[in-house]
Amino acid sequence: MQKALWTPSPEQVAATQMDAFRRYINQAHQLQLSDYTQLHAWSVAHRVAFWLAIVEFFAIKFSQPASEVLTENSAMPSASWYSQTKLNFAEHLLRRRDAYPALISIGEDGSREVLSYQDLAAHVAGLQKSLIEAGVGYGDRVAAMMPNTWQTVVGALATASLGAIWSSCSPDFGMQGVTDRFGQIEPKVLIACAAYRYAGKTLQLAEKIKEIVARLPSVEQLIIVPYAHAEAQAASFKAGNARVTLWHDFYQAAGEPEFVPTDFAHPLYIMYSSGTTGVPKCLVHGAGGTLLQHVKELGLHTDLTAADTLCYYTTCGWMMWNWMVSGLALGASIVLYDGSPFHPKADRLIDLIDQEGISIFGTSAKYLAALEKADSKPMNTHSLDKLKAILSTGSPLSHESFEYVYRDIKQNLCLSSISGGTDIISCFSLGNPALPVWSGELQCKGLGMAVEVWNDAGQPVIGEKGELVCTRHFTAMPVSFWNDPAGEKLKAAYFSQYPGIWAQGDYAEETIHGGIIIHGRSDAVLNPGGVRIGTAEIYRQVEKLPEILESIAIGQDWDNDVRVVLFVRLREGIKLTEALQNSICQVIRSNTTPRHIPAKIIQVSDIPRTISGKIVELAVRNVIHGRPVKNTDALANPEALEEFRNRAELAY
Repeated sequence: MQKALWTPSPEQVAATQMDAFRRYINQAHQLQLSDYTQLHAWSVAHRVAFWLAIVEFFAIKFSQPASEVLTENSAMPSASWYSQTKLNFAEHLLRRRDAYPALISIGEDGSREVLSYQDLAAHVAGLQKSLIEAGVGYGDRVAAMMPNTWQTVVGALATASLGAIWSSCSPDFGMQGVTDRFGQIEPKVLIACAAYRYAGKTLQLAEKIKEIVARLPSVEQLIIVPYAHAEAQAASFKAGNARVTLWHDFYQAAGEPEFVPTDFAHPLYIMYSSGTTGVPKCLVHGAGGTLLQHVKELGLHTDLTAADTLCYYTTCGWMMWNWMVSGLALGASIVLYDGSPFHPKADRLIDLIDQEGISIFGTSAKYLAALEKADSKPMNTHSLDKLKAILSTGSPLSHESFEYVYRDIKQNLCLSSISGGTDIISCFSLGNPALPVWSGELQCKGLGMAVEVWNDAGQPVIGEKGELVCTRHFTAMPVSFWNDPAGEKLKAAYFSQYPGIWAQGDYAEETIHGGIIIHGRSDAVLNPGGVRIGTAEIYRQVEKLPEILESIAIGQDWDNDVRVVLFVRLREGIKLTEALQNSICQVIRSNTTPRHIPAKIIQVSDIPRTISGKIVELAVRNVIHGRPVKNTDALANPEALEEFRNRAELAY
């Protein structure tokens, strides 16, 4: 019988904000909800009361009491939240104003800068004033091509304080990738770094920035942050008609910020789809929905408090950056790390956990798998005494990685695999410090989220694979797609499969524990002989083998059917021998079904992935079928695709 990898003690449960919230609901509504299952069911059945409770529990400040919490005229996406009141997102992230560390910004080169909550407010106030003088107002866009550093957070908060709209990407995006995104939203201001560091190298950006500004005629003000290039001069970045100013010349940190009240659904952030199938879609997320969803997930599901230090290894082009920044609303310290997680050694981020007393550490499933492959055993080399939770997302976390964390990192912590995405700038399913951790499972559905798994007949199922859906409106739905006034693109993206029901595009399974297993993306599901196979099921088995660093599986059209083709990246110096191929097939056969065994196994030197680290199965599938990949600039390593093109092995 399966045993939980970790179970919180009754004392640990009672000390969580999740359990405090359950008790709060019981008292406020004269209920006797005894566990999370009952609390979740209540939160979905009574969404208005639930979201009002979130507002009260986390002291969300509105311009006036909410008279209409939820208006639903028809099925999703036609609904509105808190339409009769206003708030400001940045105001809630800047409520704390003491000398406590707000942002701890650490570079790959070891540089370290700390901004207290007092400092942060002063920087936001100064930048806000200068943005106003630069002509930025309500609804204008401020874009950033920046590393994960304190200036980026200040830029986002100053923008939000004005009711303007923030959008960011990381500096490793290609020029076309940047202009494909920012060109659609026409920013008035662009903030960019002069250079950035990665894996021991410094990459200069002057020429790229000039070309980007030349392609963005809407930019009136370019602000250059001399990051990784202290000698940067404004004149070196002059392009087009945009004014160019260095960051420290543009404003002075002083005064108190003011906060422009915005509608609940007023655009806060513009995020982007991966863009691997065409020009990226621009997802617009509202101020109120983002705030409520984030404080719920950070405060309850992650148990983040004002005494905690949070670090999520991310870039500013991934929604986890926006999610992490919202930790300021809980009064926590946020560690911003910029650079390679493995430079100069595999334990770089593990060192950081000890050095900064990080209590909640977030990363990708790929990172944890790579750490295990590097034979890192932090339990033997680090204290990790403050660490109470590890979060993982980006791709399904394998059973082996679950077991690795508890075997080699730390036994007494909550390992939370979480899943949602840019689509909702938050999670459908995620962690819970008051619940056990089961290998391979996301612990629970998010509060207020009517998440189900549906079979092909559109019926909810447990213990069977199917489509992950959300059957009721929730606050963190995107308020729109940019330049989609009739909402047709939004409906096509999420509501075409089941009208009125959000279909996330994940191939998933609900477990008897109330948890969720993600088996891969629905559009990447393999279908040999009409049997649906999630790619994550194959990766989990293949990547057990020590010779294999990572793999990617696609379905190739073959003989009026589909056959599974597996590409593997091996450790340096290892070749794909017949014996290794047999081992791969054996481990798959022993742990899955004969249908999962690939018809072809092919060695490659690299596997293409997006800049946020997700492997791109659809792009590889298109390449091997001779179809174009429309936007390779969305990839971190587009050159890797060429290795999949015209492979002779695929012709027989």
